[in-house]
Amino acid sequence: MLIDSHTHLESFHRKGALPAALANARAAGLDAMITIGTSTDDWALYRALAAEHRGFVHYSVGLHPCSVDENWEREVSQIGQFWTRHENDPLPVALGECGLDRFHLPKDDEARAGQILEWQHAAFAAQLEIARGLACPVVIHSRGAFEECVHMIDASGVDWARVVFHCFVEGAPQMREIARRGGRGSFTGVLTYKSAGLVREAAIEQGLSRFMVETDAPYLTPEPHRGKPNEPAFVRHTAEYAAAKVFNVPFEELARVSTQNARAFFGL
Repeated sequence: MLIDSHTHLESFHRKGALPAALANARAAGLDAMITIGTSTDDWALYRALAAEHRGFVHYSVGLHPCSVDENWEREVSQIGQFWTRHENDPLPVALGECGLDRFHLPKDDEARAGQILEWQHAAFAAQLEIARGLACPVVIHSRGAFEECVHMIDASGVDWARVVFHCFVEGAPQMREIARRGGRGSFTGVLTYKSAGLVREAAIEQGLSRFMVETDAPYLTPEPHRGKPNEPAFVRHTAEYAAAKVFNVPFEELARVSTQNARAFFGL
């Protein structure tokens, strides 16, 4: 069995494709998945999906850096209420994804880019403070801002053992930096791309014993389906590739270890 430790079910729900995606995931051998919050637009939906598919769908709540704008304080202020149980609603298994993203800043408006980055820093710091208080896992989005993210996590007092850099696309030296602090990375279909040698080196640096696999669906489709929309079922392709080409172990061993890691990290 496998766990997709990072997916986005909102897009499937919006297109009416969620029942098929969940059925395909079960057929591919998935035991569970975590649908990751990005803004107030999806948090309540994900709580409802986790209640409807209890034990199979889990969820997180967080403000993605690309969702940060001048209203970030109002949105972040609503995060904590999801950890207060209402009737039989399931609780989030993590806070996130949150972090910094320089890649998607406006390229033609330096002033606007600077303002957005300032909001991102403030929203990230506020979410790290909430996570520290909750002592919950934190899912980090870092694009073009690895050192900044590491510095802010260091300064926050968050327990690094509860930190995962999702969609890890840095190299082995960066993996060493988070590993020596007690954090970890998780890996998407990028691991299967021919050009992703540095990412495979990072996975080897971290080791199978701490490996977790994800889709980030509907993005980053692994080979052999690259170019098509991603879905949770395709996490199996990444896991099979990692077993055969990265760690040289039987698929069953990689599935067992990665599933145990995801369950332990997220408290499933």
